[in-house]
Amino acid sequence: MKLAVTVLGLLLIVEGLPYFAFPERMQALMREIQEMPPRQLRAVGLVCILVGLGLCYLVQRTAFFQ
Repeated sequence: MKLAVTVLGLLLIVEGLPYFAFPERMQALMREIQEMPPRQLRAVGLVCILVGLGLCYLVQRTAFFQ
């Protein structure tokens, strides 16, 4: 449970940094995202999920990270 809460905290930090550092650019990016078709957003989301799963797999299975 400790690891899960730590990961959640790190996720919130990483997600919050662009909004804190570049609020105007993030607003512009949100406007661009609103204009994207749902199919394209779904594809971007799927790619992010697959990359995240791949990173988790590599970290857990590779001796380099131990």
